[in-house]
Amino acid sequence: MLMLLSGSVDSRPNIVFLLADDLGYGDLGCYGAKDIRTPRIDRLAREGVRFTRFYANGPECTPTRTAFLTGRYQQRVGGLECAIGIGGVGRYDDAIRLAEQHQLGLPATEPTISRLLRDAGYATALIGKWHLGYEDCFTPGKHGFDYAFYCVGGGIDYFHHVEEAEATEVMLRLNGAPTKRDGYFTDLITDDAVRWLQKTKKPFFLYVPFTAPHTPYQGPDDKARATLDRWKQGTADPRVYAAMIERMDQAVGRILDALPDNTLVIFTSDNGGTASARPCGLRGIKGSTFEGGIRVPCIVRWPGVLPAGTENATVAATFDLTASIARAAGVTPARPWDGVDILGAKAPTRTLFWRQRRGDNTWRAVRDGSRKYVSQAKGSKLEEYLFDLDRDPGEQTNLLTEQPSEAARLKKLLANWETEVKPPR
Repeated sequence: MLMLLSGSVDSRPNIVFLLADDLGYGDLGCYGAKDIRTPRIDRLAREGVRFTRFYANGPECTPTRTAFLTGRYQQRVGGLECAIGIGGVGRYDDAIRLAEQHQLGLPATEPTISRLLRDAGYATALIGKWHLGYEDCFTPGKHGFDYAFYCVGGGIDYFHHVEEAEATEVMLRLNGAPTKRDGYFTDLITDDAVRWLQKTKKPFFLYVPFTAPHTPYQGPDDKARATLDRWKQGTADPRVYAAMIERMDQAVGRILDALPDNTLVIFTSDNGGTASARPCGLRGIKGSTFEGGIRVPCIVRWPGVLPAGTENATVAATFDLTASIARAAGVTPARPWDGVDILGAKAPTRTLFWRQRRGDNTWRAVRDGSRKYVSQAKGSKLEEYLFDLDRDPGEQTNLLTEQPSEAARLKKLLANWETEVKPPR
């Protein structure tokens, strides 16, 4: 249970949401990394709350970003439970259909935390990675961001800002319009965030989705154009991978140094790590619903409100941070969210669900208490697993045949959830 300190501040806090890209659970010093130096993020953990059983809403980037902005399961939107492909390509049937209709992205009709905060008087900015639609109708400005400097898709060459090894089109945007800037993208994000903070005079919501350590694997000294091998996920030189995260840590430090005291700061990752992530004892990687694909670091600091130097074992997910931000800012959504406030005095207890689709491959998972059911359907082949995470956090012992009734119970919960979250489009 996370208890608020007595004498909490009464004024509305500023809010900063820092999101890493493909950062594994064990890629930070405060989560066990031995060869990656992250002193500023480690300090953030010492000054705040470090969550130990925190999940991304999806095992890929677009789904989790959707869940964060909407506060709801991404499945409710339609077409966004897989990362959007380069140029707006759909990667499973619903996404392909929407792409053909030029509707693959987060619709402007979806209520978002950014619009809710803007309407409540907050200055709002997105600086970093978008990946929620290539069409003009999906730009950040349509979702309540007063200011937006960003790359459109899933990743860009950190120096040349193109989306593929042989591409020529620069994919940077400033308030929806093409723009060009020189520099390492992590640094450009930081420079822009600090400038925006220095100019902002009223309560603010700053969303900073880094691209690090997503491909291409380029450290701050790797200025040559990224070759094809640098774009292949899971193949990073360990030293380059470390350099990318360490530069992001420096970026976090610069942003923290620019913040006023009454600021709620959240740091997390959009999904689990790739095969390039440091070993953390969890099974699976990005793209799967095993723990390694969805368990992520999460740190929350709110000076004078949250107790410093604490750990929290609440089972929670990205969209819970949305509800927590809303509660902190004193705003109420127009419709119920799936996420719940995890910064209040009473920790929530409920079931969490995952589903990820790509081509004919579908991953599913449900966690209820300590039990977790995982399945992978690929064509006509189905693999199923049942784990007791309290006894087996590394998911090494499949209890499916030993406890068939428990597996059946979780599968029924999952089936009911899938019916409940069917999208309207």
